Amino acid sequence: MRKREEEQSARLIRCGVGILLGGVMALAICCLFLLGASVAISSGVVGEGLIYQLTIVGCVLGGFGGGMFAARQCSGALLTGLAVGGVLFLLLLTIGTLFFQTIELEAGGIGLLCGGLCGGALAGLLNGGKGRPARKKYRKR
Repeated sequence: MRKREEEQSARLIRCGVGILLGGVMALAICCLFLLGASVAISSGVVGEGLIYQLTIVGCVLGGFGGGMFAARQCSGALLTGLAVGGVLFLLLLTIGTLFFQTIELEAGGIGLLCGGLCGGALAGLLNGGKGRPARKKYRKR
């Protein structure tokens, strides 16, 4: 019985580390996308009116990439992807608070939360649905 408890705690730690690393990976993917979007806006390819929409798309892509990583680490689940989306939002909220000294969810934070959660949930759904093992088909003789 003791060995089983150790296996469960090791699995829980592996899952928690996978979720945190997935959140950091999601932040990196989001920042890289936003860097490309800012270059496109600066060069005039994309209009300035799409800044908020591009930010949400960056959160969805980041949540999806980080959620795929974490779902592989934790044997895939919807909750794992949602947790990565939540970690991404908390990281963005922390960075925003450090640089701008305010926390205003009404100024677009809810869209970022929904984008991160949707990207992570999609990754969890796509990576987690292994299904039941295939049954053996018996042939009629």
